Amino acid sequence: MIRFNKLSKSFRRTPILDGIDLEIGLGERVALIGANGAGKTTLIRCLLGEYTHAGEVLIQGRNPRLQRTEVLGLIGFVPQLPPPLKMPVGQLIDFSAALCNTAPGRIHDVAIQLGLEVADILARPFNKLSGGMKQKLLIAIALGRDANVLVMDEPAANLDPQARKIFFELLAERAQSVTMLISSHRINEVSALVTRGGHLAGASHLAPA
Repeated sequence: MIRFNKLSKSFRRTPILDGIDLEIGLGERVALIGANGAGKTTLIRCLLGEYTHAGEVLIQGRNPRLQRTEVLGLIGFVPQLPPPLKMPVGQLIDFSAALCNTAPGRIHDVAIQLGLEVADILARPFNKLSGGMKQKLLIAIALGRDANVLVMDEPAANLDPQARKIFFELLAERAQSVTMLISSHRINEVSALVTRGGHLAGASHLAPA
């Protein structure tokens, strides 16, 4: 499902990732553990096709740099930082659902489970929502789509305790049917969900966690 082969990435000649090798199969749930600045987000952005890099990255045999639209249609993604979108919430939900041929109602249902009353904010620009509301909506979009690959970068960071509990319950329900890559610095939060973990310490190979 996901393959990193000798992935390396530097910024201004400073190495961030150095020769990362990792394969994640269907139904595997892998946690990327490491402190801020260790390279977790950089690895995920390489996976999404946002960065040029050395080495190879594939999702279901597809190159995210060369087939980015197709790859993004295959996955559910929760970013660490919400994008500065001015698009109204209703339009964002409809667009996201259409991208992978999913009914918008499925996104609405997940958002409501997380405690977000979508009907009240459909006309509001996404960038005017609170941090917690943005995170709940992004999670709802990722989980509401019919995707068998979930990529999540510190997904629970802005959630209140109740929403965090529900979020991990929703992930657990899908544990056997999807491939997950979860970035977190809270190993205790994801340990019960994942099948294996890897530790990034910055400019290093991925070590078992």
